[in-house]
Amino acid sequence: MSMPFYVSPEQLMKDRADYARKGIARGRSVVVLAYDGGIAFVAENPSRALHKISEIYDRIAFAAVGKYNEFENLRVAGIRYADLRGYSYDRSDVTARGLANAYAQTLGTVFTQESKPYEVEIVVAQVDDDPADDQIYRLTYDGSVGDEQGFVAMGGAAEHVSAGLQERWEAGMDLGAVLRLAIELLGEDPNGGSARTLTADQLEVAVLDRARERRKFRRIAGSLLEALLSTDDPTSDVPHTDDEPGVHDTHLTEDEPEG
Repeated sequence: MSMPFYVSPEQLMKDRADYARKGIARGRSVVVLAYDGGIAFVAENPSRALHKISEIYDRIAFAAVGKYNEFENLRVAGIRYADLRGYSYDRSDVTARGLANAYAQTLGTVFTQESKPYEVEIVVAQVDDDPADDQIYRLTYDGSVGDEQGFVAMGGAAEHVSAGLQERWEAGMDLGAVLRLAIELLGEDPNGGSARTLTADQLEVAVLDRARERRKFRRIAGSLLEALLSTDDPTSDVPHTDDEPGVHDTHLTEDEPEG
């Protein structure tokens, strides 16, 4: 009689973790960092159909790296969670902390019980009226949650980008400065090769803008993004009107809760 195949729990968890990390490392990096007017999200993503950065609720946004279909399922589940909680209780009861806890339970369950872990890392961020109350949570493939302060980088070059942000990011930087910093670091080769110059067409950029009314999320694209990335006018900033061409994200309006 043949002996049953046995793998120790420690080895099984290690194999799953290695599998997930390898899948995440193949993806292009995403950077989330605070600026003087809110929280900025920057991803190298030439696609205009497959978003890595999205709105979840009034003050909450979502960013992800890894396998698209898996983090898209998480994004949709997050919107449903936020809509249901906001409708059942109050809009102010929908928080990034609560959403991060829900995501952690889902990711942890998949990691330990399913045949394959999710190959994703995600960030859930919330902007508040007081910058000291802004929240940035990073969640890994196994459901671990990190409460990040100021900035976080995910994806293939995350260690290199995080090291650069640790040296150069400062609290109170304006939007143009943090975008230029993030894009410069995303374009660098972690192995020491020549740096790439990323253009606006290769980027997906969004912000949680503290100065906006109820819905804080907005995408930054086109000529507005080019102006922010230009060093000719470092004082340029994002106007707070909703009718800026190429900025207002009509795709996300269908996710806005009723009421």
